[in-house]
Amino acid sequence: MEQEHPLVREVFPDLTDELIALLEDDGERELAICAWDLRLVDTCGCGDDFCQSFRTAPHPPGQPYGPGHRCVPLSPAQGMLCLDVVDGRIVYVEVLHRPPLQRRDAPP
Repeated sequence: MEQEHPLVREVFPDLTDELIALLEDDGERELAICAWDLRLVDTCGCGDDFCQSFRTAPHPPGQPYGPGHRCVPLSPAQGMLCLDVVDGRIVYVEVLHRPPLQRRDAPP
């Protein structure tokens, strides 16, 4: 059986708390609730040293998200956070120009 992708809250708890707070501040209550259950599916892979972005759902490379997509920019104290949302589901978290994320290994 393939291991399930780790929860973002277990790997990056501080980032999850920040996303939830920023979404609630912006009136995005439903997305704030969804942010608690995000899975870390894959890293961006662009190789830029200022990028720590990651996918929370599978997506074919080079393909547009299509209908139902919207971009949700947030206003963090440092750097940039922006979410790609498709049909009410957060599918990508863009994390740019921020200090290194504090990673905590997910429990076994």
